[in-house]
Amino acid sequence: MNNSLYAFLCILLLFSCKEESNKKSQEATDLPPITDVFQAYYEDNLKIDPIDATFSGKTEYNDMLPNTLSLVFIDRKKQFYRNYLSKLAQYDTDQLSEEDYLSYNVLKWQCETGLKQLEFPYNRLVPINQFSSLPQTIGQFASGMSAQPFHTLQDHEKWLSRLGDYLVWCDTAIVNMRKGIGDGYILPKSLIEKVIPQMEALAKGPPSEHLFFGPVKTFPDIFTDKQKDSLRAVYSEVIDKRVIPQYQKLTEFFRDEYLPAGRTTSGIGDIPDGAAYYQQQIKIYTTTELTAEQIHEIGLAEVARLESEMEKVMDEAGFKGTLPEFFDAIRNNKDLMPYNKPEQVIEHFYAIYDKMKPNLKKLFDLTPRTGFEVRRTEAFREESASAEYNQGSLDGTRPGIFYVPIPDVKAYNILSDEDLFLHEAIPGHHYQISLQQENTDLPAFRKTIWYSAYGEGWALYSESLGKELGLYTDPYQYFGMLSAEMHRAIRLVVDTGIHAKGWSREKAIEYSLSHEAESEASVIAEIERYMSWPGQALSYKIGQLKIIELRNKAHKAFGDKFDIKEFHNRVLESGCLPLELLEDKINRWIMAENKAG
Repeated sequence: MNNSLYAFLCILLLFSCKEESNKKSQEATDLPPITDVFQAYYEDNLKIDPIDATFSGKTEYNDMLPNTLSLVFIDRKKQFYRNYLSKLAQYDTDQLSEEDYLSYNVLKWQCETGLKQLEFPYNRLVPINQFSSLPQTIGQFASGMSAQPFHTLQDHEKWLSRLGDYLVWCDTAIVNMRKGIGDGYILPKSLIEKVIPQMEALAKGPPSEHLFFGPVKTFPDIFTDKQKDSLRAVYSEVIDKRVIPQYQKLTEFFRDEYLPAGRTTSGIGDIPDGAAYYQQQIKIYTTTELTAEQIHEIGLAEVARLESEMEKVMDEAGFKGTLPEFFDAIRNNKDLMPYNKPEQVIEHFYAIYDKMKPNLKKLFDLTPRTGFEVRRTEAFREESASAEYNQGSLDGTRPGIFYVPIPDVKAYNILSDEDLFLHEAIPGHHYQISLQQENTDLPAFRKTIWYSAYGEGWALYSESLGKELGLYTDPYQYFGMLSAEMHRAIRLVVDTGIHAKGWSREKAIEYSLSHEAESEASVIAEIERYMSWPGQALSYKIGQLKIIELRNKAHKAFGDKFDIKEFHNRVLESGCLPLELLEDKINRWIMAENKAG
């Protein structure tokens, strides 16, 4: 080829590339701002998940409860995710601001993992368990003491509409579980045995004593006597004619059909495609690509490290004996079970808050405006519940609530209460979630998004701040913190053991009892929780280890200039993130500070 022809072709190619670039640029300018996509996703997602909208304090969807178990809904949700992935693909990420780029990646991760999750039929064919499924959420709402509001007549109308949809959902659940029996998707027998009494408790009257009668027991003053009488009559009718019969139907199904067919194995690996489903659960709950084997090994290493720390505390406390013997002594130590009334347990948590308040400002610049309360877990679910936090409303008018189960107050052990408060309330879930919801710089969809590895990882990291906050002032209290961390390390071992290594329920219980100070009843409830919720228990330790790693990295990079408050600001200011995005954010902060310095 001669030189002139070669030059001509190069000019032609450059012109063509320039035209293509100009065309893409023109297409990009025709797109709406990407913030419009973020807002549209948020609004559309509220309709897809109106329960989440209720917890956020968005009342316009409180009458809605789509039948999430139907194939029509599954197809709708798949299209929802595909639609937003297509929208995101139109944008040139090089042209986005730093915060928009972060939101872009969060939304992309959300849609991709959500779409992958829908490939597995497990949640549709096994929709009810003893620990965390729609009946527990609806039971909380029905009590009148949770996120579903009952301040106006319209609030009651919306709830009754949602309740009607829930009863339809229950019918579909039975149909799907029957199909699950035939296809090999079913709960272990030991879990089914725990569901049956939950259903039985709601399968009897009279209506005036039923949990679902709760909303008409505390009418606001604005209601007239006529309105109150009318609502009481409506609720009595609905409970008597629809709710109780539905729970009778559920009780009979679980007792007579589901229990005899239940699995004798414990792990999710024993269902069709169980190994692939568990790996997907690992990705969702840890936001990493770690394998079950890798996590199992991390767990074993953490258990060994913590046992060494616990032995030091045992020696400091002057106990003569083995660590398992120390566990038994703690489990049966009446000095650690000082209460006779449930109210005393609640008061104890408020006393812990008063003790740590003066030190919070040493560690945190960012503090939430949303209030919080400590409440006893409702009786209908108390036997199977763990302590938990329910977030406040987006506008801050409904406080965050720390629920504490107290099934037997005389057996309630306070060893880990300081640690538990740091995790569930302050500066754990209440700080993190409230700050996320109150952050006006975040697009709406990121104010309510939840990644367990980040959220639970932050809460577990918060437990380690106790000494800096003036807590853990004696060996037993500090041992309580180590025990709680050991509890989360054990989870890495037993969750992967059950779901990837074929461990039985009994083997997992035995392992836990030999490595931690929890009571046997508590350990059994925890192991059954992991059986019903594969992968979720992994999130705590994996997230905590990453935050500690990033703190140590920042401390090493900044030396004497390291500011713990600024580090906490950087971790909290962007809300929940997949761990990879959090790590990238902290790395960029360190690089920027080092360049500026």
